[in-house]
Amino acid sequence: MSWLTALAFLLGVLSFVGIEASIHEYAAVRFAPKGNAFVVHGGSEGIYSSTAALNDTDVSANGDSFIRFDKVTFRRTKESANFSSGSVNAIIFEVEDRETIGGSAYGGQRAVCCTGDLAKLGVCTEGEVIRRPSSKNPGWPQVFGVSFDTDEEVATLPTNSIQITKTGMYNLYFIHCDLRLKNLVIEGKTIWKNPTGYLPGRMAPLMNFYWFMSFAFILLGIFWFSQYARFWKEVLQLQNCITLVITLGMFEMAFWYFEYAGFNKTGIRPTGITLWAVTFGTVKRTVARLIILMVSMGYGVVRPTLGGLTSKVIMLGATFFLASEILELVENVGAVSDLSGKARLFFVLPVAMLDAFFILWIFTSLSATLNKLQARRMLVKLDIYRKFTNALAVAVLVSVGWTCYELYFKSNDVYNEKWQEAWIIPAFWQVLSFSLLCVICALWAPSQNSMRYAYSDDASEEFDKDDTNLTLIKPSSVPSNDVRTAPEARPLQANNGLSNGDLEEDKTE
Repeated sequence: MSWLTALAFLLGVLSFVGIEASIHEYAAVRFAPKGNAFVVHGGSEGIYSSTAALNDTDVSANGDSFIRFDKVTFRRTKESANFSSGSVNAIIFEVEDRETIGGSAYGGQRAVCCTGDLAKLGVCTEGEVIRRPSSKNPGWPQVFGVSFDTDEEVATLPTNSIQITKTGMYNLYFIHCDLRLKNLVIEGKTIWKNPTGYLPGRMAPLMNFYWFMSFAFILLGIFWFSQYARFWKEVLQLQNCITLVITLGMFEMAFWYFEYAGFNKTGIRPTGITLWAVTFGTVKRTVARLIILMVSMGYGVVRPTLGGLTSKVIMLGATFFLASEILELVENVGAVSDLSGKARLFFVLPVAMLDAFFILWIFTSLSATLNKLQARRMLVKLDIYRKFTNALAVAVLVSVGWTCYELYFKSNDVYNEKWQEAWIIPAFWQVLSFSLLCVICALWAPSQNSMRYAYSDDASEEFDKDDTNLTLIKPSSVPSNDVRTAPEARPLQANNGLSNGDLEEDKTE
C-alpha cells in the first residue's frame, strides 16, 4: 500500500508540471577554440520524422518533430564592442552529413573556417564556415546566423523552428570564425521535440521498457509476498533480504518510468525523480550483491554469522554503493542529449573493478561452501547450492559476452548513428538482473520446509532428510562394548525391521 501511495503521489506531482519547457539551455556558455574555429555544442538527439503536414503553420500542435530556437543570444564584452563582427552561425546537420561541414586538414586539425589559402582556390569565402550541400538530404545542413554591429554588445538569433522530415541523429553547433570574438558567450535555449513528446529518441523506448519492468516486478512481488504471507512463521533471514530487494526493484522501476514520462512531457529532466531512481537502483544493486556474497559464504546455512568477515563485507558494499552512485549521477542527472558513454573513464573503472572483485569473492566462497556441504552430506542444501552456482555461472558468462558486445557496439558507433538500437544496452542489464532475481526467488521461496535450509548447530544436521537410505550397521556386527558408546543406534535399528527378539537380546546385553 505504501508503494501504491508513492506512485499516486508522483502522478499528482507530474500532473501539475507545465508542458512548455526547454530541453537544451545555454547559460553564459563560452565558445571554445576547436581547430581554427570557436565552437559551442548545442546538442545531439535522435529525432523521428514528422507525422504532420509539412505546410502546417503550428509545428508544435500536431505531433511534429522540430528544433526550435527560443531567445538564443550572443553576448560580448563592452570593451570588445568597437567593431562589426563576422557571422555567428547556428549549424544543424544529420550525422550522415557530417562530412559536409569543414574542409581539409589545417594546423593538424580539420579546418572548419575558410582560410586565405582555401579562399584563393575559390572553394569558400575567407572567414566563413566551410559547408557543402548534402547529397542525401536536400536543403541540409541548415545554417543561419547573426552578426554584431559596431557598439552592439548583444546579438539575437531570429526565432526559428526547423521541422524534421527525416529520421536521424541531429547535431547542433554554434560556430564563429572571428578571433576578436574569443570571449563570446551564448545564452537562451533550444527546444527539441519528437512526434510523441520531448524525450530524446534514444531514450524514448526506455519509457515503455520501464513500464513493462514495473509490471514484471509487480507480478514477481505478488508471487513472493503471497508465499511470504502463507509461511511467515517459517521465513528465514535470507528471505527477508530477498523481500527487500524486490521492494527496492519495484520502486526503482516505478521511479524510472515516471522520470522518463516527466521528461517526455515537459522537456526538462526532473532532477528530483532522477535522484530517487538512481539511488533506489544503486541501493538495490548493492544489497543484491551483498546478499549473493553472504549466501555464497554459507551465512545462515552452514555458519550462523560471518564472523570477522562482516566488516570487510560492509566496507565492500559501501565502496560499491558510493562508486555506483557517482557514476549513475554523472550519467543521468541533468543529461538531455543522446550522447552515449559520456561518463569519464575514472568513474567507470572503479565500478568495473569492484564488480570483478565481487565475482571473484562470490565464486571462491561458493566453492568452499559446496565442499563443506558435500563433506557434511547435507544433500538438500547441496542440491540448492549447486543450482544457485549454475545460475550465477550462466549470469556471469552472459554478462561477459554482453560486455564484449557493448564494447564492440560503442567502438563501431562513434557518431551515435545506431541510436535507435542503443536503448537495448541498458535494458539488457535490467532484464539480466531481474532474471537472476527470479531464479533466486524460485530457489528460496518461502514454504513449509523453509527451515530445512537454515543453519542449526544440532549434530543431527550432518545427515539430511534425503539421506535416509544410508546402510545402517546391524547390532549383530557391532561388538557388545561398542553398543553403549553409540546410543543413537537403537532408535535407528527400530526402523530396520528388527524383531522383538532382537530388541530383547539387545536389552539383555
